Amino acid sequence: MQVEEARRLLVERLGGGPEPPSPESAREVIAQLAHPDTLGPLVRRLSVGDLELAECIRLSYRHVLGFDKLLLLPGAPRFMLRVHFWHGTAGAVSEDIHNHRCAIASAVVRGRVRMECYEPAADGVPAVAYRESIDGPGGAWRLRRVGEARLRLLCSEQYGAGRSYGLAARTLHRVVSEEPTVTLFLETAPQRSVTDVYVRSRDPESVLHRADAPGRAGGPARVVGDVRGGRAGRADPPPKTPLPPAVYLAELDALAGSLGY
Repeated sequence: MQVEEARRLLVERLGGGPEPPSPESAREVIAQLAHPDTLGPLVRRLSVGDLELAECIRLSYRHVLGFDKLLLLPGAPRFMLRVHFWHGTAGAVSEDIHNHRCAIASAVVRGRVRMECYEPAADGVPAVAYRESIDGPGGAWRLRRVGEARLRLLCSEQYGAGRSYGLAARTLHRVVSEEPTVTLFLETAPQRSVTDVYVRSRDPESVLHRADAPGRAGGPARVVGDVRGGRAGRADPPPKTPLPPAVYLAELDALAGSLGY
């Protein structure tokens, strides 16, 4: 599939009306794009590096959770198509429970992940609730503590290569990857400006608790106010640092090669 074909497919399937696309429509299109015979030629074309390279690199970075988040096709505000490289390194940081600003969909290209979904419940495990905002596209994350909560695990399911899922914007979840994994990830039109993040109490693997988290070159998150007590506090993850162009292109080249292109 060529780049413009992929753009047209995304626009047609996600629509441009006032209603946001459904998680299922997002899942259907990401599943089609993630097929090796579709994704392989697309990534090979992008790996040449002459299509919107500057913007894609500016919005591609090492996430605080340790995976590389590469932008493939920018299409804001209607969509952003990304590929996530989970390296499966020892001591990887556990993803905090969170939701999104928009409906999202993800397809496993290689490897596998475990998806866990949660809901608030009086008999759930204790957690600290944060409200996350962002300083515009590619901007820094901002986390503000908003209180205490209890969350209950609703389901846990493994997704291997060829499987996909879609989630509504407010669905609480976390993804666990314990081996090298590649996922194709679709963000749809934003439905709100913030997300909710829950850190389970006394979870030493949380990104907000780990000083040695991958990509956390600046040390632990800066905390303003009393985060552990009853007053509102704020913990800001480190700033996003764009991946070097050589790393961005090398990861796309390796992915295209692994797909046979």
